[in-house]
Amino acid sequence: MGKTVKVGRALLSVFDKSGMAEFAAGLAGAGVELVSTGGTHRLIREAGLAVREISELTGFPEMMDGRVKTLHPKVHGGLLSVRDNQEHQAAMDAHGIGPIDLVAVNLYPFEKTVASGASYEQIIENIDIGGPAMVRSAAKNHAFVTVVVDPADYPAILEAVRDGGIPFELRQRLAAKAYARTAAYDSAIASWFAGEIGFEDVSWRSFAGTLSEVMRYGENPHQWAAFYKTGDARPGVATATQVQGKTLSYNNINDTDAAFELVCEFDPEAAAAVAIIKHANPCGVAVAADLATAYRKALRTDPVSAFGGIVATNREIDAETAAEIVKVFTEVIVAPAATPEAQAIIAAKKNLRLLLTGGVADPKESGLTVKSVAGGLLVQGRDNRNVDDCELKVVTRRQPTERELVDLKLAAKVAKHVKSNAIVYVKDGATAGIGAGQMSRVDSARVAHRKSIDAAEAAGIEGALTQGSVVASDAFFPFADGLEALVAAGATAVIQPGGSMRDDEVIAAADAAGIAMVMTGMRHFRH
Repeated sequence: MGKTVKVGRALLSVFDKSGMAEFAAGLAGAGVELVSTGGTHRLIREAGLAVREISELTGFPEMMDGRVKTLHPKVHGGLLSVRDNQEHQAAMDAHGIGPIDLVAVNLYPFEKTVASGASYEQIIENIDIGGPAMVRSAAKNHAFVTVVVDPADYPAILEAVRDGGIPFELRQRLAAKAYARTAAYDSAIASWFAGEIGFEDVSWRSFAGTLSEVMRYGENPHQWAAFYKTGDARPGVATATQVQGKTLSYNNINDTDAAFELVCEFDPEAAAAVAIIKHANPCGVAVAADLATAYRKALRTDPVSAFGGIVATNREIDAETAAEIVKVFTEVIVAPAATPEAQAIIAAKKNLRLLLTGGVADPKESGLTVKSVAGGLLVQGRDNRNVDDCELKVVTRRQPTERELVDLKLAAKVAKHVKSNAIVYVKDGATAGIGAGQMSRVDSARVAHRKSIDAAEAAGIEGALTQGSVVASDAFFPFADGLEALVAAGATAVIQPGGSMRDDEVIAAADAAGIAMVMTGMRHFRH
């Protein structure tokens, strides 16, 4: 198994023909017999190289619109035979099967076909059968056969062929890569079918991605990390173009995703929205008529935490907004677009990453989220609903004013993206205090209030930013003490899901304080 294997015959059958003519020429120059199929055969022949059509090898023509061409014993026997097994050799001799020492295959573009919005019938026709079968046969028999599924590996293979043969270590690495590719391919097909029939009650679930980059480290320097892309066309960090700046870190990608998903809650036609994120939690969010104003309002919420944070917008960044953002040390800016003038301003900060997504994501789009636990995966549907989908119910004697109701909806949308327990104060279209990830909802209320006092002091405002604000809670208040903490911070209206055994007690406390309370019936835990 550890021997170097010479290549006498190669079977070449690829959809992506990048570098194939050169690869085939290199093999032919080393005396390798070439066998090929369809378009690959034409490409090699037109390059002036001697190549046999697969039908010459099998004795059967390509048939059924190309569905059947390599599914034949003379192909798979040539790939799977154990070369030093006398019974295998006898079977090959008896049936006229010649060995195939190298297979170069890449598969029908199933993932791209799905992403293109193709019809059901087109997608089905782009499920490759013969390709994965040959890949798996060759990979299983890597003791004797070399399999290549990635054109990037052609140069290394040609170098080995010229040096006398393919070493076992290279064959083994290529076999592992081949199985990873077919696994990812089958995973994409299975996931598409699951989406067609419904994600629920799927007995086996697989997830796959294509390596985008290996990172310097993960959340911490001692952790290995890599970024894999699934091929999902949803606008965001995975599909964005990085215009400038250092390579994104593991934490950058996590935080950038959180930031952009938050601003996508807000329709860019209705208002400009800005979110500033730190450690996957918002430290300031605002909406306004223009981005520059929204940014200044968002920054005021917590200018200390904004240092080294991520800035996301739901509109094209203009020069005025860019000039405001670069005043504060920022790790990443992510936006649908940026004007040339804005890009020039940002370019002065050479380490600042600028990501342009080309559009905003649909907050109502369905999808899955996945989290690993010891021995398993937790899978759920994306939280693709928000306060706009709720039938709001005012449960107190006092009704919220029109201004309060607008701010309550903003607070609820932000709270959806804050780690639970989440409390979000909002005033005049901007967050006034955010309490995230505390073990007690009362503590979240108090942390947000305390930070609002610090922010007010930094802005030269007397008191706290929360004075006269409205509040959203991501889940119900189990006791009235949480509500009382909000009232003490200056809140005049509250929005929450409701559903507590003590809702009546909490409503009574709101009435006693003279504030308005709205219930949504929709919880937004975020862990």
